[in-house]
Amino acid sequence: MSRFGISGEAKARLLDRLSSLGGTRAPVRETTTARPRLGDPTVYDELDLMQRAAEEFGLTNPFFRVHAGMARDTTEIGNRTLLSFASYNYLGLNGDARVNGAAVEAIGRYGTSVSASRLVSGERPVHGQLEAALAQVYDAEDCIAMVSGHATNVTVIGHLVRPGDVILHDQLAHNSIIQGALLSGAQRVAVPHNDPAALDRALRQAAAQARRMLVVIEGHYSMDGDIPDLAAIIAVVRRHGAWLMVDEAHSLGVLGARGLGIAEECGVDRRGVDIWMGTLSKSLVGCGGYVAASREIISYLRASAPGFVYSVGMPPPIAAAALEALRIMHAEPERVAQLRANATLFNARCRSLGLDTGSSIGAAIVPVMIGSSLRAARVAEALFEHGINVQPILYPAVPERSARLRYFITASHTAEQLEQAAQATAAAVTALG
Repeated sequence: MSRFGISGEAKARLLDRLSSLGGTRAPVRETTTARPRLGDPTVYDELDLMQRAAEEFGLTNPFFRVHAGMARDTTEIGNRTLLSFASYNYLGLNGDARVNGAAVEAIGRYGTSVSASRLVSGERPVHGQLEAALAQVYDAEDCIAMVSGHATNVTVIGHLVRPGDVILHDQLAHNSIIQGALLSGAQRVAVPHNDPAALDRALRQAAAQARRMLVVIEGHYSMDGDIPDLAAIIAVVRRHGAWLMVDEAHSLGVLGARGLGIAEECGVDRRGVDIWMGTLSKSLVGCGGYVAASREIISYLRASAPGFVYSVGMPPPIAAAALEALRIMHAEPERVAQLRANATLFNARCRSLGLDTGSSIGAAIVPVMIGSSLRAARVAEALFEHGINVQPILYPAVPERSARLRYFITASHTAEQLEQAAQATAAAVTALG
C-alpha cells in the first residue's frame, strides 16, 4: 500500500480499465537512473500511471492552470472568463475594498514581512489583535496563529501527543491531521466516518493501553460537505477522559447563523471542545492557521511548538486582512445566510437533475459523485470547454468508486450561475453515458 493508498491490486484494476477502454496494458515505466529516486517510489509510479491515462484518452491536465485574476465567482484562464467553483472564497470577501485596504495599511506600517520568528523579533500588534478576535469566536482563553494551515495541524498534533498516547481521528480526516499523527509517534486509530458509537468503542479499547487519548475530527468535511454530530462526540470523548480537537478549516464563516462554526450549527457550548483549529485561507481570505484553546495549552505551543518557534511570523498584511474579514463576517451575517442559501439551492438543484451529491448538507461544499476517475476528468474537461471551472477529485485522493467533481459555493454566486452550472453538469454526465 502506498502513502496515498494505492495497492498493487488497485493499480492492476486501473491498468485493466485503460486496456478495456482502448489503452495500453504495458507495465508502469521504470527509471534507469543509477541512484534510487528520492521519496516514495510508488508515488512516481502513480504519477506515471495517471500521465499515461491522460495521454491515452486525450485529456488535458486540469491542475495548475494559471488564473489571471482574483479568486471569486468567475476566473480568467487563457483569456477566457469562466464561472469558478474551485476556490474557498466562501463569503465573497477576496478583493473586498475594506480587506484590501487593511492589508495595504499594514504594508505601509510593517512592510511585507516581519523578517523573523515572532519569538525573536517578529511580533507585531496585529498578531495579537487577530488572535484575540479568533479566541473570542470560540469562547477560548487564548489563541495562536501560524503561517500555514497544514503546518498548524502537523506541528500542533505532532507536539501535543507522544509515543504511548493514542490519536483517534475520523477516517476521512485531512492529510494535515494524518501527518501530525504520524509525526507524534503516537498510535493512530482511524474511526469510521461520523460514527459516535464507533468512536465510543475505539476509545474503550484504546483506554486500556493509552496514557493520553486525543480525538480529532473536522467541523465540515472538505470532500463530502457533511458535518459531525458534535454533541454526541463531545459526550463520548468526555465519558472516556479523552481530549477533543476540532478542525474548523471549512466551518468558520460557513456553519451557524453567524458563521461561528460547527458549535453554533449544532447548538453546542464551544467550551466542550478542548482545541479548536482553523485556517485563514477560506472565509477569512488570508493564509495560515490558528489554534484556540486554554491559556495553558497556547502558552505551551507559543514557547515550544516547532512550527511556530522556528518559523517566520505571519506577514502583517495577511494578519490584517484576515482580521478585517473576520470583522466584516460579524458585521454582515447576511453573507453567511447568502452562502447557505446558494449552497442549499445548488445541492437541491443537482439532486433534482438526477446528480448524486452524496452526504453534502449544502453548506458550502457540494460534490457531484461520478464514480470513475476517468469519467470525472472527462466531465470536468467538458465543463471547462463550456466555461465552467470545477476540479475533479480523482483516485487516489478518494476511492475510485467515489471520484467526483467538487463545487465550492460562495456568497457571490448568483442563482443564474448556479442553475447554469447544475444544468451543464447534468448534461455533461448524461453525454458520457
